[in-house]
Amino acid sequence: MSQTRTTDTRPPAPVALLLRPTHAHRPTDAAGRPLPDWYGIHPDHLALLIARYTRDGDTVLDTDGHPTVAAAAEHLHRRPGVAVTDGETPYVWPEPLDGRSAVTARQGAGLVLATLPRVDVDSRDPHAIGHVLGVWRALLRPGGFLVLLLTTGPGGGALGHRSTVIAAARAAGLLYHQHIPALLLPLPETEPRAETRPVSRPPLRGGRHVPAHRDLLVFASMTPEAADV
Repeated sequence: MSQTRTTDTRPPAPVALLLRPTHAHRPTDAAGRPLPDWYGIHPDHLALLIARYTRDGDTVLDTDGHPTVAAAAEHLHRRPGVAVTDGETPYVWPEPLDGRSAVTARQGAGLVLATLPRVDVDSRDPHAIGHVLGVWRALLRPGGFLVLLLTTGPGGGALGHRSTVIAAARAAGLLYHQHIPALLLPLPETEPRAETRPVSRPPLRGGRHVPAHRDLLVFASMTPEAADV
C-alpha cells in the first residue's frame, strides 16, 4: 500500500498523562499547613504545569484565587495573581493584595489557570465559552499559555464538552496546544482483566461512575513572542 507524504514539518503536539502520586508527601504553605489539591490535581502536578509553561519571573494568574496556585508560583519564583474582570475589561490583582490598585492586563501573564464550567458561563453555549476564553486570552503576554481544567461536562458528555471548548478557543484566537488527562485515583497494581478472582464493581455516585480523571486543555497565544519579552 502506498504511503501518503505530507509537507507538514511542524513537531507533533506533546502528549502527557498525570498519574496520581503514590507517595504520601504533600507540600505545605508558609504556615506549615498541607496544600489542598487544585480541583483534584495534586500540588506536585500543578507545580509541574507552572514550571513547564512559564519562565522565571513570569506572572501566573488564577481565576479562582486558589491557595495552592499562589504557593506553587511563589516557590518557583513566579508572581502569582488573581484574574478578575470588570465588564469587558480584564484586570489583574496582585496576590496577596497589599493595597495596590489593580493593574491592567497590558503587562501580560505567562500563564492563566482557569476552570470550566463556571457559574456565570453557560457551558452549553459555544458563544458564551468563546467570550470568556477571549477575556482570558487578553490577559496573556505574547507566547503565554492558558491551562483550562474541565471539572465536569454538560450532561456528562465529557468528549463533546471538550470538543466544544476547543472549537470556542480557536474562535477566540487561541492555538490548541495539547490535552492532558489527569487521574484522580491511583492505577490498580494489576490489570483487572488479568485477575482470576472476581473484580469489584467501580464505585457509583447517583447511578453514575465516580469520575476517575480530569481533562486539562492547554492553549497558546497566537501572537508571536516578542524578542525582548
